Amino acid sequence: MKNKKTQFIVYSAVLAALYVVLTYAQNFLLPGSTTMAIQFRASEALCVFAFFTPAAIPGLTIGCLIFNVSNAAALPVDWLVGTVATLLATFTMWKVRNVKIKNYPILGLLMPAIFNAPIVGAELAFYLGENGFTWQVFGLNSLYVFIGEAAVLLTLGSILYFSLNSKNLKKILFQDF
Repeated sequence: MKNKKTQFIVYSAVLAALYVVLTYAQNFLLPGSTTMAIQFRASEALCVFAFFTPAAIPGLTIGCLIFNVSNAAALPVDWLVGTVATLLATFTMWKVRNVKIKNYPILGLLMPAIFNAPIVGAELAFYLGENGFTWQVFGLNSLYVFIGEAAVLLTLGSILYFSLNSKNLKKILFQDF
């Protein structure tokens, strides 16, 4: 593609669509695994695209929003809360993309867990706490969200990162970014 603006929009749209399709497919095959307090959304591994292109920021944010709005199991406030967490995580991943320990971007890979844990943890504490928000319910839900996000990014995300980072694939997909 010659036009960078068009390429940016196409990359964003493809990532949004992939996020939605992968999340729905997982939810179909493993009901509840993408929407419960302990969730392992395999589609979150797509966040590693933020290391390679800023188009991942709006793409994955919109993908998260579309899934959350269209999924009956998602809490209405999650339309905003989950979307903001994805926006912050992918933006920060783009900013720290060059911070690596022995060629491993662990800090960036943990950004979705770092942002989703307190944000989604607070949301779940308000909704799931029998007596409203409590610090115990918040802490437990934050821990669950952190574990789920970290597990996905440190396993599937790492595999995807190193696959995308191979010289040939990186050159083909991200030469203009």
